[in-house]
Amino acid sequence: MPDIDHDGGWLLTLDDTPQSYVDLGDPTHLEFEYTQRIGHLVDALAPAGRPLDALHLGGGALTVPRYLAATRPGSRQHVVEVDGPLLALVEEHLPWQGPGVDITATVGDARAALADLPAASLDLVVADVFHGSRTPAHLTSVEFLRLAAAVLRPDACYAANLADGPPLAFARAQAATLRAVFPQTCLIAEPPVLRGRRYGNILLVGSARPLPVADLGRRLAADIFPARLTDGADLAAFTGRTPAVTDATARPSPPPPDGAFSVG
Repeated sequence: MPDIDHDGGWLLTLDDTPQSYVDLGDPTHLEFEYTQRIGHLVDALAPAGRPLDALHLGGGALTVPRYLAATRPGSRQHVVEVDGPLLALVEEHLPWQGPGVDITATVGDARAALADLPAASLDLVVADVFHGSRTPAHLTSVEFLRLAAAVLRPDACYAANLADGPPLAFARAQAATLRAVFPQTCLIAEPPVLRGRRYGNILLVGSARPLPVADLGRRLAADIFPARLTDGADLAAFTGRTPAVTDATARPSPPPPDGAFSVG
């Protein structure tokens, strides 16, 4: 649906859940807070304007790929989206191709796509995969994250958007799983979400190299809705004794509470 309050803005909603927001006139406009945080991460990862080779697991309306193409011209990006009709709908009504834009998209399963990629071939993997409003179980395990880690270059980064609410059992388990695979990790969320007071988005970030936590933290703190970056001992305290998730123990993320994604 078009955004009647913003010329060029479009909202994609699936099963009553706001899924993506795209500004066709300004791809650097990130409406949703969680996409703003991914944008901050992308901005902090490498010098401004440097092209990146990126894989996006979960397409939606391709908000983040459009942002990366606009801010880092020459970036080579591929999107894997399991919902073929959705991808066709977005391509028809919200086309993403343009001069200097190198974004390809295919229909497929995120995990299968990772398994088919060559080792150490990417600078960035962004996982934003939801079946309805839940993260599928097979994308939550150590085995899945090892596939992601294998396709990343030594200075590359993995980021996953997920959603959880009190008592944050899913988020703790996912943080523990991330820490089991990546030497450097952090978690990003608004303080009320991190304290278990309400349901919301949580961004998990992993890398083999030290993350730009100081720069990223400053960017997050300057937002209208500031988010907190948690890493090191604080992240270890957050996960506690929660074990990492394996394929044998994997479960999808919990369903959102009623009214969590109400619009209008």
